[in-house]
Amino acid sequence: MNISNVATAPSREMDFARRVFDLGENSLRELNQALHNLGPGSNETSWEVLNPKGSHSVAVGVDQPVAIDVRGSVGYYCGGMNAGGAITVHGSVGPGVGENMMSGSIVVKGDASQYAGATGRGGLLVIEGNASSRCGISMKGINIVVRGNIGHMSAFMAQSGNLVVLGDAGDALGDSIYEARLFVRGKVKSLGADCIKKEMRPEHIAILQDLLDRAGIKDAKPEEFTRYGSARTLYNFNIDNADAY
Repeated sequence: MNISNVATAPSREMDFARRVFDLGENSLRELNQALHNLGPGSNETSWEVLNPKGSHSVAVGVDQPVAIDVRGSVGYYCGGMNAGGAITVHGSVGPGVGENMMSGSIVVKGDASQYAGATGRGGLLVIEGNASSRCGISMKGINIVVRGNIGHMSAFMAQSGNLVVLGDAGDALGDSIYEARLFVRGKVKSLGADCIKKEMRPEHIAILQDLLDRAGIKDAKPEEFTRYGSARTLYNFNIDNADAY
C-alpha cells in the first residue's frame, strides 16, 4: 500500500503526521480499511484523500475523531455512518452524503445530490452549494445547513433535528413531518402534508444562531428565516384526514 506520511508542524498536545492517500494509486477499500483500523488514542488524526474522481462510499463508517480532507468530488454515500469524524469534501457529492450519520461533521464545498443527510441521527452536515431532492429525508436528530437551495420532498418524514436553508425550497417541503424543525430564508414552492408555518420564538432564534455560527455563516440573521414544522394532525388516524395519508 502506497501511503505517504507528510510531516506537519507539531501541535502543543501531540506530534502527528498527515496521512496522504492517493486513490489514483490505491484502492478505495484500502482507504476505508485504514480508517477503520484507527483506534482510540491514535496520533493519525489528519488525513488527506487525493484523486477521488467520483468514487463512491469514500470515508464511510469513520468512528474516530479524525479530520479528513477529500480533494475533489465524490460519488454516493460519502461519509455514511460517520461517528465523530470531521470530513471536508473540496468538491461536490453524489446521493446520500452523510447517510445515517451519528456524530461529527461533514462539510461539502460544492453541491449535493439527492437525499443528503438521509436518516441522520446526529452531527452537523453543511452544504455550501445547493442540495437536490429529499434533503434530510427521515432525519432523526442530524443538523443540516444548506447555503443554497434544496429540491422537492426535502425533510419528508423528518423526525427530529434541524434543517436550515438559506435559499429556496422545492415542492412538498416537510411532507408527513414529525418533530424536526425547518428554517428557510428563501421561498418555499409548496408545503407537504401536515407541514405548516410556525412561530419563531426566542428559543428557535437561539438554536438557529448557533447552527449558523457552527456552519461559519456570517451573512445571514435568524430573523430572516421562517420556521416550519408539524401541524400534528396525522399522528393518529382520522377519517377526515384520509386523503393526506
